[in-house]
Order: sequence, then C-alpha cells, then structure tokens
Amino acid sequence: MTKMTLAKALNAGLRKAMEDDPKVLLMGEDVGKLGGVFRITDGLQKDFGEDRVIDSPLAESGIIGTAVGMAMRGYRPVCEIQFDGFVYPAYDQIVSQVAKLHFRTHGAVKMPMVIRIPYGGGIGAVEHHSESPEAQFAHTPGLKVVTCSNPIDGYWMIQQAIASDDPIVFLEPKRQYHADKADIDETAVPVPLFSSRIARPGADLTLLAYGPTVKTCLKVAEAAAGEGRSVEVVDLRTLSPLDLEPVYDSVRRTGRAIVVHEAHTNLGMGSEIAARITERCFYSLQAPVLRVGGFDTPYPPSRLEEEYLPDLDRVLDAVDRSLEF
Repeated sequence: MTKMTLAKALNAGLRKAMEDDPKVLLMGEDVGKLGGVFRITDGLQKDFGEDRVIDSPLAESGIIGTAVGMAMRGYRPVCEIQFDGFVYPAYDQIVSQVAKLHFRTHGAVKMPMVIRIPYGGGIGAVEHHSESPEAQFAHTPGLKVVTCSNPIDGYWMIQQAIASDDPIVFLEPKRQYHADKADIDETAVPVPLFSSRIARPGADLTLLAYGPTVKTCLKVAEAAAGEGRSVEVVDLRTLSPLDLEPVYDSVRRTGRAIVVHEAHTNLGMGSEIAARITERCFYSLQAPVLRVGGFDTPYPPSRLEEEYLPDLDRVLDAVDRSLEF
C-alpha cells in the first residue's frame, strides 16, 4: 500500500487507466508540460507522449468539441476544465452534444468521455475559481455526475469513470487535493462507482454530504459525539444517478436528516434529496429535512469565503435545530 494525497491518487488512477487502455487520452489547458495547475497530470505527458496528453488552446468549447469527435471514433478522452467557473464556454457542447448523442442515435453512438472539473472553495482564489456547478449537470439527462471526497475514492473512481461508456462529469474538491493522505491498496475491490457509502455510523441524525463537505461533516460528527450525540455521515459520491437507498435506510433509523453542500441552497442538490427523503421516509421523520449550503449570492471575494462556506458552526447549529423538534 502507498500513502497518497487526493492529487497523487488521481494522478496514479489516470496513469493506470492509460497503461491499461491505449485509447485513453488526456486533454486540457496546461495538462502536459506543466502537469495541470494542481499538478494532477504531472509527469504523464513525459511518459505517454504529446499524442496522448494534449496541451489544448485556451478554449473550453474546443476541448469538449474535439473530445466528442474522438469519443465517436472509439477513443476515451479525459478532458480537464482548469477551474469550475471556466466550464461555461463548454456548457453548450456538454448539454447539447455530450449528453444527447447516445440518445439521438438510438444507442448506436457511445460517448465514453470524462470531464474533470476541480470545484468548490476554500483556496483563497478569485472569482470563477471556487464555484460549485454540480446541480446544473445533475439536472441534465444523459450526463452522469460523480464526486470523490478522499484519496481512495479518487484513485478508483477516476478509473471506473474512464472505463464507463457513458459521459461522466467528474468533480474534484480542489481544497482536498493536498489536504490529507490515505493508504491506497491497488489490489482492493473498489466500491461500485454509482453508490453512496456510510462514512461514519450513527443513531440520532443523518448528515448527507459529498465532495468537500464530507470532511466538514465528519468533524461535525466528532464534535457532536463529545456532546453525547450520535451522528451518521453519508458520503453520497454519485449525484446523477443518486443512490439513495442507503440514505433512506439511515433516515428511517435516525428520523432526522441534514444535507450539506457548498453550492447555494436555492434549487441545489439538497432540494432534490430533501424532496425524495420526504416522499420515501415521511412517516419516519421526526423533524423537517434541513439544508446547509452557500448563500444565494455569487461566490464572494476570497477574504469573505469562510463566511460563505458551510463550516463546523453552521452545520452544528442545524444539528441542534433538528434535534430540538
């Protein structure tokens, strides 16, 4: 086993996928010689060549449009969007072409491509560098959307996404890239890609999180344990399709649920998850399903982002409110 950060685990996962399949190629802005702004693709162009790790022009629509053609010709392109807020020039291609070609051709054309997007805040960046656009992609039929929260998931999920014949938006929590290390067992059997997992068991309340807020919620559960409260944390991992059976089982046991994400709460992932929990677990609920997220404003300047992002205090406050019902 090797101890890796999320950044190193993603790099290792990409390397393994490229070794296993010569049709896998990487493309994006500065992914080659520089190794990406977060160094996720560091060393891959040197080892696999410029034909398989392609430094693209600064044109996100061109990156995705080129990848669509490559996917139609049997390649498995992995596109990097340098920052979350840079994806919008490519949004037309993603929604109009990537998401629809398989359906438009009655299944004759597959679209095996992965769109990697570093997302979320917490790194003190300027605007367009800290956004959370996941709900916009999860709302688009034909796209699958997943997000890792730790190095082990990063290593396996990127390989599973590349092996899929469906187009996948792969969201990476950028503030976790170099935060924590974990032992990667390359011989282990990975958790299925489109599945949730219990990150910490509990009995009194269910916290639902994904990507960057999983670590926050684990800290909340630890703090709540010091007050005699048992909080279960579920890492959703997949946002489209949602795997909510483990969530329903958890909420039926605890009777309380809180969804936590960095994106603003209005029409965010928490809205859909809360609605489904209410539909399926209504008679088990002892309190309304609560949401904790970013405020309904554009992402603020970096000096204010800690006031914007869900933190330990804001989530603990929601825990208190839920348990008061």
